[in-house]
Amino acid sequence: MMQKKDLAKNLRQFGLIFVALFIILVMSFLSPVFLTSQNITNILRQISLNGILSVGMTFVILTGGIDLSVGSVVAIAGVISGSMMANGTNWFVSCIAALVLAVICGLINGWLISYIEFQPFIATLSTMTIGRGMALAYSDGKPYTITDESFIQIGQGAVFGIPVPIILLILFCAAGLVILNMTTFGRYVFAIGGNKNAARLSGVRTRRIQMAVYVISSICAWMVGLILAARISSGQPIAGESYEMDAIAATAIGGTSMNGGIGSLTGTIFGFILLGLLNNSMNLMNINSFYQQIVKGLLIILAVFLDMRTKGKKN
Repeated sequence: MMQKKDLAKNLRQFGLIFVALFIILVMSFLSPVFLTSQNITNILRQISLNGILSVGMTFVILTGGIDLSVGSVVAIAGVISGSMMANGTNWFVSCIAALVLAVICGLINGWLISYIEFQPFIATLSTMTIGRGMALAYSDGKPYTITDESFIQIGQGAVFGIPVPIILLILFCAAGLVILNMTTFGRYVFAIGGNKNAARLSGVRTRRIQMAVYVISSICAWMVGLILAARISSGQPIAGESYEMDAIAATAIGGTSMNGGIGSLTGTIFGFILLGLLNNSMNLMNINSFYQQIVKGLLIILAVFLDMRTKGKKN
């Protein structure tokens, strides 16, 4: 049985690589700028945001949950850090203050789901709405202009020619891979998604693990909020809208079962790279953004269908 699951996972990942290579091949003929170093860097910059969010989303979905609040946490992180810097607070202190609020958001999600036993969809839908409202109320619906050059480097700077957002994406992916594949915590994440009751009976502190994965998701959203605010030099209360959908799409396309327990961060990485290539390709071909949303939706349907066919879905 395990061999069949491993084969299905490998076939899914091989298929994603094939599709990505196909897009690269086709676009290299259709667009003369697609394979330029500037466009490749642009693609990597764009996927850094969704990529970091997708790392946290993978942890959540592997436990059988979902986190719709990440877009709101992105906005909160940008607004809080931006407002504090606008009032003269050191950029590092401002970032830490935003981190504290992001962790609180994750703890609230985890508490509602693990202790109060809300459905993850309902709990995070509620906190998504509350968080967005808080960002708008706190800022009075207006952005905060950021002029601190040290902070702006997070979104616009580079180290040895490599943009900082790309470096942060690599670090978050590496940390996620180590945690999921090489730690007891990672094994517990899979165990809870596979069978929560069995995991609890075997001694796993399921509530703590569930709270932890939502905190991880919020920390990823915090980082994205800082990168986005630094990139546009502004803390926007409307930042991060619909970001959760792209993160869910990348995770599903990468082969993580929406039922939990089955999947990998490696697959998610292929998923958000594929989405990045698609977005960039459609932009270069001047495809209307409305149709781009249709393509993403169809990809999610295909990913869930493949999940049902290759792994089985219990009704």
